[in-house]
Amino acid sequence: MVAVRLRPIGTVDDRIRRRTKIAPPRPPAATVEEGMGSFHERMIDESLTSRYSDWIVEALDELPDNFLITDPGISGHPIVFASRGFLAMSGYAREEVVGRNGRIFQGPATERRSVMEIREAIREERTLQISLLNYRKDGTPHWILFHLCPVFGMEDGRVIHFVAVQVPIPRRSRCARSGANGMVYGACRNEVRLDDDYACNLAVDSVIDMDNKALEAEESRKASVWEKEKASNAANSILSTLTHYSKLTGRVVCTKRCSSAGIAPLSSSLNISLGRIKQSFVLTDPHLPDMPIVYANDEFLSLTGYSRHEVLGRNCRFLNGPGTDAGVLHQIKDCILAEQACSVRLLNYRKDGSSFWNRLHISPVRNASGKKRKPETSSPYAMHFQYRGAQLRNVTSHKFIFSGQLPAV
Repeated sequence: MVAVRLRPIGTVDDRIRRRTKIAPPRPPAATVEEGMGSFHERMIDESLTSRYSDWIVEALDELPDNFLITDPGISGHPIVFASRGFLAMSGYAREEVVGRNGRIFQGPATERRSVMEIREAIREERTLQISLLNYRKDGTPHWILFHLCPVFGMEDGRVIHFVAVQVPIPRRSRCARSGANGMVYGACRNEVRLDDDYACNLAVDSVIDMDNKALEAEESRKASVWEKEKASNAANSILSTLTHYSKLTGRVVCTKRCSSAGIAPLSSSLNISLGRIKQSFVLTDPHLPDMPIVYANDEFLSLTGYSRHEVLGRNCRFLNGPGTDAGVLHQIKDCILAEQACSVRLLNYRKDGSSFWNRLHISPVRNASGKKRKPETSSPYAMHFQYRGAQLRNVTSHKFIFSGQLPAV
């Protein structure tokens, strides 16, 4: 594989300025950051509508359940939808939640082990139910049953979204928790209250001392069978809604990995990790026909003007155009065939047809000892870059990465 870093080095007009020694205008750093910020916001806004149609938000708003939807394909794995029920439960406004990572609901008493279990489920792209201590906006802790499930794209088997249903676990009264010989007392009759073994004070149990929030946090809770069923039924209802509206756009989703193309997509954990890299790059897979792109980060999409679904599955040659130098393309091809690093300047084209000069970096991936990776152990988050007409089917012995920007694993 080859990793490619796409760094714009100016437009054709910039080249003329350099020849005439006219200094190009330098946009302030704040302008660049604002541009990326607005692009990031647009990606979050389009995360649902581009996949499920423009009516999906209204349909999800009608569901009574407490849930979030996140997108692992966007940098930071942000929340892209928060239900009305969740907002009422947590005390947040929608604009305070959408675009942020779910860790904002964790607090000092949230168990590290529970958080790691959730991360592991995301890495393995599987369903999970776990009791979790979260925090409301006002800082009060509350126990929930956290039900996580992935949503897969039918066309490539990639995880498109995660659905996180949250069912409150109420504080049980002592009489509801006590029992003898396996029998649980769900109510306290007068004669039972007289028994010292099963005495209960419902007035005390129903009041949470707001001056001692740690009392609520220290008491670990387990979800009941009814609460687990409620979470599962809510998740099924949400997934059914997503599936229905995905059929309207032809980009159908499913609850299990259902790709028939034989393509092994990048895992969600890799997508999340790669999203932290703030340089423009894409990844392609040389083991697949025509070496398609299997990952494109947000900076690449912002640079080229394409959306993610317009890029994934395509060969990188779509960036070339009438002004792209064929000699440079052959130079890149030769370097890849020889498994050598190269750095070139290349004229590429955006979606709107405008051109930009791009500094392209390609280099072999090496392990900690400095040796090239064997094919069976090579990193999946590298890319193979194929240019116009270049048939590089034999270049599969090593993967490549740009300028060592990705960590060796």
